[in-house]
Amino acid sequence: MEAVEKLLQKVVLEQPDFRVRGIGIGSAGQIEWASGQIRFSSDLIPGYQGTQLKKIMQERFHLPVHVDNDVNVLALTEKRFGAGKGIDDFICLALGTGVGGAIVVNGRLVHGAWGAAGELGHMSVNFQGPLCICGGRGCLEQYASGTSIARRMKEKLVTEGLPVEDVDTRQVFTRWHAGEPLASRIMEETIAALGTAIASLIHTFNPGLIVIGGGVAEAGELLFDRLRQEVRNRTMASMLDAVRIEPAYKGNWSGMIGAALQIWEYADEGVQQ
Repeated sequence: MEAVEKLLQKVVLEQPDFRVRGIGIGSAGQIEWASGQIRFSSDLIPGYQGTQLKKIMQERFHLPVHVDNDVNVLALTEKRFGAGKGIDDFICLALGTGVGGAIVVNGRLVHGAWGAAGELGHMSVNFQGPLCICGGRGCLEQYASGTSIARRMKEKLVTEGLPVEDVDTRQVFTRWHAGEPLASRIMEETIAALGTAIASLIHTFNPGLIVIGGGVAEAGELLFDRLRQEVRNRTMASMLDAVRIEPAYKGNWSGMIGAALQIWEYADEGVQQ
């Protein structure tokens, strides 16, 4: 709320005649799309679950407000300006602290019964894999999130009796690019899990595009080259013809752009919230 207040104050000072059309918010957690309430949030944001975010913002600012999951709004950026422009069917994966997803079918975001569609990080890629916080086993998030990459690297260093220090995800990428064997094993495992999930999504949705965003995408072209090969190895040839795998349009900025785009997206569709 403070960030919105400061932004509006700045706009009024610099452009007094500027008209604010509404407020768009992209948030972590599972969002009840119609009401704009946080239906579920992990302990990473204590006390957030149950927050009537849309109602709070509307009462404070007296403007139209749209609230959606942060990966769903990233998908709106891709649809309007990025690799998804002109493509009716595509999927976004955001690989960061966790793994989030968004599904676009016939040019529209799939929200599901109340808004939680696209929890792609909790697709199982190993039914005998490690227990996930969601209660499942072998979820994609356990292998492809930045958090899991750093955690698994530390575990391997401990097993090998090597110094752990403060290994983070970026250091794993640096070691991988340099050809370090342990980092290469971690990243090959990550790519195998991610490739498995993407192949399943291609077989399920027949998309024209898979967009990869989030901090893990910063691993660069080496990641995308290896991932495209992995997906080719795991996908029916007939379903590979039209699908591309591309990085997010503006990296971590895509979510912020997409949050604002909700105001135009749903006005164009005649959606009232």
